[in-house]
Amino acid sequence: MATCGEVLVKLLEGYGVEQVFGIPGVHTVELYRGLARSPIEHVTPRHEQGAGFMADGYARTRGKPGVCFIITGPGMTNITTAMGQAYADSIPMLVISSVQARGQLGGGRGKLHELPNQSALVAGVCAFSHTLMAAADLPAVLARAFAVFDGARPRPVHIEIPLDVLVEDADALLASEPVRVQRAGAAPQAVAQMAQWLRQARRPLILAGGGAIDAAPALTLLAERLQAPVALTINAKGLLPAAHPLQIGSTQSLPATRALIDEADVVLAIGTELAETDYDITFKGAFRIPGTLLRVDIDPDQTVRNFLPKVALVADASSAAQALLAALDVGFLPPREPQWGAARASQLRAALAAEWDAPTRAQTLMLDTLLAVLPDAVLVGDSTQPVYTGNLTLDMDHPRRWFNASTGYGTLGYALPAAMGAWLGGAGKRELRPPVVCLIGDGGVQFTLPELASAVEARIPVIVLLWNNQGYEEIKKYMVNRAIEPVGVDIHTPDFIAIARAMGCHAQAASNVQALREALHGAVERNVPTLIEIDQTTWMSEFHPC
Repeated sequence: MATCGEVLVKLLEGYGVEQVFGIPGVHTVELYRGLARSPIEHVTPRHEQGAGFMADGYARTRGKPGVCFIITGPGMTNITTAMGQAYADSIPMLVISSVQARGQLGGGRGKLHELPNQSALVAGVCAFSHTLMAAADLPAVLARAFAVFDGARPRPVHIEIPLDVLVEDADALLASEPVRVQRAGAAPQAVAQMAQWLRQARRPLILAGGGAIDAAPALTLLAERLQAPVALTINAKGLLPAAHPLQIGSTQSLPATRALIDEADVVLAIGTELAETDYDITFKGAFRIPGTLLRVDIDPDQTVRNFLPKVALVADASSAAQALLAALDVGFLPPREPQWGAARASQLRAALAAEWDAPTRAQTLMLDTLLAVLPDAVLVGDSTQPVYTGNLTLDMDHPRRWFNASTGYGTLGYALPAAMGAWLGGAGKRELRPPVVCLIGDGGVQFTLPELASAVEARIPVIVLLWNNQGYEEIKKYMVNRAIEPVGVDIHTPDFIAIARAMGCHAQAASNVQALREALHGAVERNVPTLIEIDQTTWMSEFHPC
């Protein structure tokens, strides 16, 4: 007899799942009965939040859902923060948990790990939460989950399986085949309307977000056809290469970039929420789109949130960009204003570069040094100063190489486990995968520091670049600026190098550019994690701006 738990693993194989993150517990062991004989690999984090962050990072680099096996009760409450981050950033994540037996659901009898309503608890951080009341329903609910991942706005999905259903006879389900759906194409009428507006535009502009991450080739051609400057959200970095003449970075919160957006007569927003954490990171308000707004999004609801468009198109970003390009290729495009396009983008980039202060240039130097040594690296960030700086000053040549938790939900501790997941999601053999660098602060790393042990165990050679400013400096500044006497921000700073070494990592400090170069060169030669600590005060004292 094949149980429901065993068949679940087989069905996941059919959907192309290659990696699972989870901590075995008495309520999930039946899931592991099938996993032991499966080609699906398993990583054991040290906390369920870490499992969720690993699945998130895996999904972002792999382009397919990260999968977690989570126990009832505390396992689910632990992972909800990670689900919240994935929900905010539209990341596909499949969370499969156990739950009390069917006859005990909501019973309030004090059973192990019991919650009054586990599904309701997580409903706000997932596309849907489903309680599997019979093994026979398993293929259908998995098909629903992957329909969300494949065809809709990707977000976490939660499936909970009662303990008695996990052990049901499910032999008959072994022949079940995966069901895959295609994303919505671009409606011809809306494409024609948008093409007409874009054809007439003298100063067109494109705002592209993470929802367009797989549309890079078509989006680049579209921008070139329109001669439209392109502003990218933080999760969209790399959609246009860093040196592309129309690429204006992720600086929509700054006055110079806002002035350019104000000048645009037609704005195409594709795969972007037009939300605060990308367009108003200084929390000063006043972001505007005075020109005619055209919006493309896979989520109908999102096309009318924050800013109302003249025309809305519900479609896959790649399909929409290709359709718009085809429509614009038919007939003549009137000339743009002479000082628009690449000329205006170049003017903006020069103006921004002249405005960076010394701390910004010092932190950018650190990031530039990193990419000079590791040009193919994936950079996974936490909420920490070099990440805030990189969001503004750093541009990438390819998508899926820069993402962090300073956007959307904004969790601390994200970067370390997410970087581990990102490395596991890398293409090719282990020894040929691009390096993954975790950018994290001394405060944030203390949220998930034990995951270094799981990285050692799984032989994940993640590089942890630790920016140490001895506390929550950004929050301290914020309190001072609001005339609040700082409390709770000057936290104890442990010896991170000693801790990392005790866990089996290589660890060292780097006080200047040359030391950082040498540390990075050494890190890529190891099959264990490397922690490189940079003391903010020391690094800044070594930096002498021109």
